Amino acid sequence: MRDIQHEGRGRIDWMLTLVPFFLITALVVYLFVAPEGAGNVISQVRFFFGDTLGSYYLIMGVGIFLASLYIAFSRYGNIVLGNPHEKPRYSFFTWGSMMFTCGLAADILFYSFAEWVMYAQNPHMAEMGGSILEWAGVFPLFHWSFIPWAFYLVLAVAFGFMLHVRRRERQRYSEACLPVLGEKRAHGLPGRIIDMFALFALLAGTATTFSVATPLLAGIIVRLFGITLSRTMVTILILLLTCAVYTYAVLHGFRGISFLAKLCIYLFFGLLILVLLIGGQGRFIIEYGIQSMGKMVQNFVEMSTFADPMRTSSFPQDWTIYYWAYWMVWCIAAPFFIGNISRGRTVRQTILGGYVFGVGSTLVSFIVLGNYGLGLQAAGKADFMASYAQSGDLYALIVEIIDSMPMPTVMLVLTCLCMIAFYATSFDSIAYTAACYSYHNLKEGEKPHAWITLLWCLLLIALPIALVFSESSMNQIQSISIISAFPIGLIMILMIWSFLKDARKEARGEYDGDLK
Repeated sequence: MRDIQHEGRGRIDWMLTLVPFFLITALVVYLFVAPEGAGNVISQVRFFFGDTLGSYYLIMGVGIFLASLYIAFSRYGNIVLGNPHEKPRYSFFTWGSMMFTCGLAADILFYSFAEWVMYAQNPHMAEMGGSILEWAGVFPLFHWSFIPWAFYLVLAVAFGFMLHVRRRERQRYSEACLPVLGEKRAHGLPGRIIDMFALFALLAGTATTFSVATPLLAGIIVRLFGITLSRTMVTILILLLTCAVYTYAVLHGFRGISFLAKLCIYLFFGLLILVLLIGGQGRFIIEYGIQSMGKMVQNFVEMSTFADPMRTSSFPQDWTIYYWAYWMVWCIAAPFFIGNISRGRTVRQTILGGYVFGVGSTLVSFIVLGNYGLGLQAAGKADFMASYAQSGDLYALIVEIIDSMPMPTVMLVLTCLCMIAFYATSFDSIAYTAACYSYHNLKEGEKPHAWITLLWCLLLIALPIALVFSESSMNQIQSISIISAFPIGLIMILMIWSFLKDARKEARGEYDGDLK
């Protein structure tokens, strides 16, 4: 790639670069100065979007999942993201590794270990019928599989079509909406508003991920090395270290990103294989995983549309709606990156390959890591539910689960390395995408200036540090995603509409280059 080191300043869109910077800076200062007041405001706004308008997120989830299947198996699925006879740039393993690691940060390890415990405490599990433990392993598979990855994959083919078929040089959300908006509006104020929402959502999603999972990494390091600093201070130090790692990777372009992605995959599957083979719960992990998959598929429609109108448990408001919003705000960077690396693949290959590698790897993580602790709980060999009920500390609980494994120190070190690799591989792709947003246009083969990339690398870390330092609750952290996702959902609909309109011309051979 050719680095834009000496181009004129006029290529940089300073409005889209600096306005999010000042907005995030103001929010960071607010969280530092008045954490309690900020938390109250965020909670009130979250209630309006997540509870009062919660059905919007459920409809989005079902609708986009169905749209992914329609696009994959329709005539649009034959469209090559590139020249008609072009071959994929990356092998399936390299492509899948980059796709998986850019779409899932270290929070997959946090939730894989502990999500079943949080569900087991929820009254909705009893409402489902059967034992609590019977359903506690089903919902993690549902919340991290087909609907979330549909968000990524539908937008990935829209971005890939925009980049590799239409070869547009403005690498932004607004450009993907051009077939519907027209050039004047897409490059004018409506397009600017779309891109501003996208960048703010990108920063919010980053903050949510870092704030949720980084304290676990801090807890593991404290446990391994006996550090006397508080977990909050260790967490902030880890955030800064991770920022340095992904900054180094992204400044080395796709070569650095692909290397880190493959390293992360090897560490990740190495951890899963060790837990499966030496953890002592191999039979339960496999059998309960198969059973949970069956129950998830059997009840997929019910779980996708359950809105709890009587608020007997508020389960969808606390979990399903949060997760759909969480994945929607991650749709700013991850689908763009997936579309970028999917050159040479057909639309069908991108969507179905994403389901195979992305969903498959995600499900394996939850089945192996989650069912290990669940197996000990079911057999009466440990009582993780009681530990969590007593302490309310999920991070300490996960360390306790890992401590119960054979060779606990080795498992802690491997988990620690895997989390760092996940963070680095996720956020190098995010920083690259955000830096691309700072330019009015980028030709194929160009990458952003190193200083612009560095600015975004630092900006991505600011809000997570503020949330950790202000000791925001899980509810407040979730609220950031739910609030930010609402306008993104509307933009996603516009992008899918634009893709279908433009792809129809491509399929019919009617494209004339005029989208005004």
